[in-house]
Amino acid sequence: MFGYMDIFLPLLLLAVLWTIVLKGFALWYAARGGQKWWFVAMLIINTLGILEIIYLIWFRPKNDTPAPIETQVRSPSAIE
Repeated sequence: MFGYMDIFLPLLLLAVLWTIVLKGFALWYAARGGQKWWFVAMLIINTLGILEIIYLIWFRPKNDTPAPIETQVRSPSAIE
């Protein structure tokens, strides 16, 4: 006969894996898109992926190109 742990443990592991994968994707896009408040909210609030799914579908930046990194460019006269 199956005990409740035989069913509960695989479901728990599946939920943990699901949450880690979705949180990783959502945090990545929020950080790359400069969306600080989404990043903080998803980092603190644990919703079994619901908040992350909402973000990834409706609020993530639509372009997948990373935000430009500001670099200091010297003028040719400054090099001499």
